[in-house]
Amino acid sequence: MVDSQYYLPNDIGISALDCTEAFRLLSPREQLYAHYLSRSAWYGGLAVLLQTSPESASIFVLLQRLFRKQPPAQLGNVATAAGLSPEEYQENLKALVWQSQAFQDSPSEMEALWDSCSTLLYSLEDKQKQLGLGDKGITTYFSGNCCLEDAELAQKFLDSKNLSAYNTRLFKKKSEGKSCYEVRLASAVCTHPSLDGEGETRCGRYNFEDRVFTVSRGDYDHLMKKVSENLEKAKDHAANENQKRMLEEYSRSFTFGSVEAHKEGSRFWIKDKGPIVESYIGFIESYRDPFGSRGEFEGFVAVVNKAMSERFAKLVSSAEVLLPELPWPKDFEKDRFLLPDFTSLDVLTFAGSGIPAGINIPNYDDIRQSEGFKNVSLGNVLAVAYATQKDKLTFLDEEDKDVYIKWKGPSFEVQVGLHELLGHGSGKLFVQDEKGTFNFEQDNVCNPETGEKITTWYKGNETWDSKFSTISCSYEECRAECVGLYLCLNKHVLSIFGHEGEDAEEVVYVNWLNMVRAGLLGLEFYTSESKSWRQAHMQARFVILRVLLEAGEGLVTLKESTGKDGCPDALITLDRSKIHTVGKGAIERFLCKLQVLKSTADVEGGRALYEGYSAVSDGGSHNFLCLRETVLQRKEARKMFVQANTRVKGDSVELVEYEGSATGLICSFTERFADDAEEVEAHLLELNKRDAPFPSGRTLESV
Repeated sequence: MVDSQYYLPNDIGISALDCTEAFRLLSPREQLYAHYLSRSAWYGGLAVLLQTSPESASIFVLLQRLFRKQPPAQLGNVATAAGLSPEEYQENLKALVWQSQAFQDSPSEMEALWDSCSTLLYSLEDKQKQLGLGDKGITTYFSGNCCLEDAELAQKFLDSKNLSAYNTRLFKKKSEGKSCYEVRLASAVCTHPSLDGEGETRCGRYNFEDRVFTVSRGDYDHLMKKVSENLEKAKDHAANENQKRMLEEYSRSFTFGSVEAHKEGSRFWIKDKGPIVESYIGFIESYRDPFGSRGEFEGFVAVVNKAMSERFAKLVSSAEVLLPELPWPKDFEKDRFLLPDFTSLDVLTFAGSGIPAGINIPNYDDIRQSEGFKNVSLGNVLAVAYATQKDKLTFLDEEDKDVYIKWKGPSFEVQVGLHELLGHGSGKLFVQDEKGTFNFEQDNVCNPETGEKITTWYKGNETWDSKFSTISCSYEECRAECVGLYLCLNKHVLSIFGHEGEDAEEVVYVNWLNMVRAGLLGLEFYTSESKSWRQAHMQARFVILRVLLEAGEGLVTLKESTGKDGCPDALITLDRSKIHTVGKGAIERFLCKLQVLKSTADVEGGRALYEGYSAVSDGGSHNFLCLRETVLQRKEARKMFVQANTRVKGDSVELVEYEGSATGLICSFTERFADDAEEVEAHLLELNKRDAPFPSGRTLESV
């Protein structure tokens, strides 16, 4: 029997992101600025297809061609005429493709597209069921013949050349018995003499540890050209000099493949305080790189929600008072907290593999430590993403379900604020720069866990991502989540968000209850065959659940049971009377350990701690492998979002909105690229074909 984990129901939740009022209030110039930034984000977002799996781009093109010719309603009629029931219409894709107008018009092309992706689309071979490196899964950040040792060697090479991995992919082949690696930079141009060799992007051929490395440009070149062209158009409508300089540097980054240019653009972005239209774009989050160093393309455009932003501004102004409350010595905190922007935004465009509830960026450690960062909370995402129906709430008792539904939204708003601002925004990294200078008093600072002097730190070009690699993303999310749990106990924090007295205690209770329930739900994202986690945040929440279960004294209880339907079930409960004592103490101790290990670049200690709590087994007081099966059996499919489009009409911009349904979602995508659909699709297939000479990780049976 095929694992139900890999099935999605036909009635999956789909919601429209409402930004009508926010967009209407923009001036014509601001609307044009938002439009061209959105176009840039959407074109760049197509690179995610090439960063995910060998078949992703072909699947996208197949569906675009299918629905460009006939919208869902027409295809439904075609399916009915072909004898397919409504259920079969949604499930029998091949029959639908063969009956479609797109197939009738171009049968050989559509059949070739189907053949290029259909086997992998439906494959449930172990390696093809999840993202991973080597034998653990599929990734296109690396060619399929790369393993962890190749990733580690490439990181050493990149460090030696002072190159970031954020906008790269790695391809390996053999030549004359020697391993040869191509580090491919994302850029619109393929050559640029002034930046090659020992210039800004180090393009060229190098011998390194008896291997050959070639640094080249041109990955996603057609897409990066579109990104840069639209950034240049947006620049004509920028509100100030910081925005203009920011867009110039971003454009230079995507044109030439320079992360240094993107960092420079990020510096101008930080200086652009309180813009009406907020945005960020680039190779940002490294969650889906199995090695944790390469960024997935992401671009968002959003409009400030002034009322909600006032609360976050109050939190920012209290940050310097709240930071000393965190459970590590002051030497482990930044020398100076740079007050960031913290705004609530209504998303107009978010291009990438998913939409988060909040963001803390940029991710460049050197900028965050010394120059600052920004925080955003995505208000219209929060409004629809976390709405919950009581009958779909799993693993809680009936009394908890009522209070959970009432207070989940307000409690999550508090958690997001603390997680982004004081979670990701806190903590110091101990660094010795290339000149040998330390940013801490080496002779005086002691490790609070051991009482001994600091013996490890970050050296030269080492970063948090490059040192902690495969665990860096989840570890940092866990640290930020713990900060949120810890500081939400502070009455001043709760009052900032308008919560006092009994209401404040309900917010605390539901925030902690939501975290332990999320830890249990996180088991959905653990793959038992490869003993690996597929989602950084959910791994982090499972770790926190383990920490709070370990605290004992009845703080958290987790019991297996049988549901009313006769199937395996579970019940998780939290003793609210022990949150401020047992719970606070457990998080305080764990959070201090996380920060000390991070500050001191203690990779060995950090891995031992984090991988220990991340382990999923059938031993101990809880059979988590068995509980995983229960979670999978009762999981709810992740909600999908429909986003609006914009189009220029004369001197103004029109907002085109769609219903929150599968039809609305499909139409939003076909219309998004309608003006140059054939060109975009041809470029995608060409880019995908370039990777074909390199092993993709497919087995012989699946080719």
